[in-house]
Amino acid sequence: MELIEIMRHRRSIRKYADEAVPEEKLEKILQAGLLAPTSMGKRPWEFYVVKDKDTLERLSRAKVHGAALLAGCDTAIAVFADSDLSDAWIEDSSIALAYMDLMASSQGLGSCWVQMRMRKDADGGDAEQNVREIMGVGDPYRLVGVLALGIPAEEKAGYSLDELKWEKVHR
Repeated sequence: MELIEIMRHRRSIRKYADEAVPEEKLEKILQAGLLAPTSMGKRPWEFYVVKDKDTLERLSRAKVHGAALLAGCDTAIAVFADSDLSDAWIEDSSIALAYMDLMASSQGLGSCWVQMRMRKDADGGDAEQNVREIMGVGDPYRLVGVLALGIPAEEKAGYSLDELKWEKVHR
């Protein structure tokens, strides 16, 4: 499939079948993240693969809204970055996360980027700190996001190229 078609059909999937993500597909997703470009080749990111159901459940409660889907996914990848290594850690890690998201779609998997940075939990606590504690990740590592992965249990139509917001482009 051509890259633009993968992008057109990539959608955030929040419902997953009770099936395992095949290891060879997970490997390709991780390869895509590792191939992502970074500022000055610093590669400040670290990818934490989570398959443990108890950990996924705990991650699903790390913020007040939008993380519940983690309890139902088969696998998640928490993307952290060494904030001391690069001043572009957010950008670099976001690119890697986006590459993994696109690769998941190209592999026929469902995925959803769960934003945790700058979000709160139900008690007003810091969602990023919650995830760092759950994952056992300390300073200087910062969380960029968590990518939920699974066999899709929902189908969403792709985007139409005819509906692109060309008014957002200035030449």
